[in-house]
This record gives sequence, structure tokens and C-alpha cells, in this order.
Amino acid sequence: MINAAAVVTLLASAPLAAQNSDESIVILPPEAQTCNLPVAPARIPEEATYDDLAKAKGNVVSFQTDMVAYRDCLDSAAAISLLSDGNKVAITNAHNYSVEMEERIAEQFNIAVRGYKARQAEK
Repeated sequence: MINAAAVVTLLASAPLAAQNSDESIVILPPEAQTCNLPVAPARIPEEATYDDLAKAKGNVVSFQTDMVAYRDCLDSAAAISLLSDGNKVAITNAHNYSVEMEERIAEQFNIAVRGYKARQAEK
């Protein structure tokens, strides 16, 4: 798993969802830095077999479960009342990045399944 603090640089360079009215630095608060962003599952082989897809499905489901826990951790950090605007932006960026990452992983799995089905239809 990747510590959320390692993603701060990436997230800080992303377009901001809102201006920091208090001119604070966009950085995850310490409570959110303890949240662990899950590592993406292994890449699915291009000519995936049924067994490859079954294994990949388990990996994707596990990844999605870990993402829910990651976002729950971010939500807990966001509930702290003394956050700066920059902290709030950083939490939002981290949340949005995790959703985009999860969508990319799901789409890669779906592409592999469609490819498998197309190969099976050709037989």
C-alpha cells in the first residue's frame, strides 16, 4: 500500500477543486496522511485466459474493498473541525484521485473480459 503522504505532491499539482480562501498550503492533514492508498492489482495479461480473469476479478474486488477503507479513512480525517481550506482541498483531491484510479482499474478489467469473450466467439 502507498501512504497517502506520498501522493501529496501529485495531488497538489492537480487542478484545485476550490480556491483556498485562507491562502493555506494544499497538504493532507496528519490524520489523512495515515490513510493508505491501495496499490493497483497486477496487470491482466493481454490474451487473458478464463483463469487469469477469475484471478483478476478477485484482485479487483479486493482492491475496491481496500479503496472503500481508504476513502473512509479520508472521510474521518475530513470530519476534523480545525482543517484549513488547503487541507480540505487536499482531502478532496485524494478522494477524487482514488475514484479515478478505481475507475481505471475496473475499465482495464472490463476490457480484458470483452477481449476474452471476443476470442471465445471466434472459436
